[in-house]
Formats: sequence, C-alpha cells, structure tokens
Amino acid sequence: MTTITLGPEGTFSHELALRLKCDPIMLEPTIHSIFASVAAGNGDGIVPIENSEAGGVGETLDGLVQYSLSITGEMYLPIHHNLASLVPLDRIRVIYAHPQTHEQCSGFLDDLKVPVIHTSSNAASAIEAKKTPNAGAILSVSAAAIYHMPVIVEHVENNPENTTRFVRISKDPGPGCRSGKCSILIDPDTDRAGLLYDLLGVFARRNINLTRIESRPSKRGMGKYVFFLDYAISGPADEALRELEAITAVKNLGCYPRIGVPP
Repeated sequence: MTTITLGPEGTFSHELALRLKCDPIMLEPTIHSIFASVAAGNGDGIVPIENSEAGGVGETLDGLVQYSLSITGEMYLPIHHNLASLVPLDRIRVIYAHPQTHEQCSGFLDDLKVPVIHTSSNAASAIEAKKTPNAGAILSVSAAAIYHMPVIVEHVENNPENTTRFVRISKDPGPGCRSGKCSILIDPDTDRAGLLYDLLGVFARRNINLTRIESRPSKRGMGKYVFFLDYAISGPADEALRELEAITAVKNLGCYPRIGVPP
C-alpha cells in the first residue's frame, strides 16, 4: 500500500514514514492534497493532527471535516528542532521556518531577534535558506543532512518533550480494535445554554475517558463551531454514541490502535 505524506523530503512526516518502513512513499506539497489523494484511492495518508506545544493542526482538522475518510492508526514522534545555516550565527539576517515550527521554537527565535519568514514545510525552509544569503532555517537533523546544511544550534524547541501526534487516514474504515481510541466530529445545529454540558455528559455518566476535545470554526459564520472528540475505547462507548446521535449530528472518524514508532 502506498503511503502518502507531506513533502518534500526531510519533513517530519516524511521522516515518520521512513521510520515506519513505508514503501512506496508518495510526497504531496500540502496536507489538503494528501487528503485529496487518499480520497482518490491512491493510498493511505500520514498527517500531523496535534503538537504538544502548538496544539491542533488546522489543515488536518479541516480535512477530516471535508472528506469522508477514516482514521486507522495514530503515531507519536518526538520533535527536535535545530538551527541550520551555511554561515555562522552572528551573520544570520533572516530565518525560514514553518509556522508550527516557529511556534514550537518561539523562545529561541524571539531571543535571536532576527526576522522569520514562514514556509510550507521544514524542507521548504531548507531550500529557501540555501538560496538566500546570510539565512538560516529551523530543521530536523535528517532534513539538515538531506539538504547539506550544517546544524549550528541544536535543540531550539521550547520544550524538550516536544511531540507531534500523527494519524493514518484511509479511504476505508479500519478492522476495528479492542483497545485504543475512537475519534468523532460533533456538528451542533443549535447554540444554547448547556449544549456542551449535555454533549460531554453522555461520556461522563458512563465513566468514559475523553482524551481530547477541540473546537474548530465551522466556516458557516462567526460563533459557529464543530467539536473534535477522542475517547478511550470501553464497554459502554457504543451506548454513549447512540445517545449522542440523538442530541446532535455526529461523524464517526474511526477507532484505531496506537502504532509504535522505531527510534
């Protein structure tokens, strides 16, 4: 099965696919194009969904709303960022970084007091920095090696425990699992006092652990939101889901296991 993930070579998504020994790997320029390619039947996708420092990845959440795809696995990748450049630190006049990378390294970059230009990926940061005099890029070690840029400052992330959670997206639902998580999308058609309390109560009354809840603009107007929920698989989960579906619109995004990532 082809694995479709974010390119060019040297992104953390690409690094994860290599660690998982995916073969063949197809690289797409954006997360949106990964969703479109999976929906077209070209393979399974690997996309980042949240980071421990920067939070949810909006483009992935929007893709889960837009496309009828299923989450069939999750993976956790420790994320370490480095400043790479062809010139010494004191000669750097601009730094290229992906917006999420910038957020994850905001402390270091703020202290450096050098303009930061955003790019579409960490690999794109390397490509732009190599073309620009006196430029640096925030990269992984593997991306720095691929693009032949020396690392001049290691581990510039705000938090040494920085981790990104990725999910595998598939055109068909997974086979199901006895342990792991389920993800759903709630799209309320009303706005009333106590709505969120009622939605979450179906899980609380059954002692089901909600591992994540996140709101996202529905794009139907100011103040209108959809909610992403992850919950641990447990006995009464199906019963809770039936009650929830009687209250609001629910899109089942899949139940899936955690996939270990080799070092």
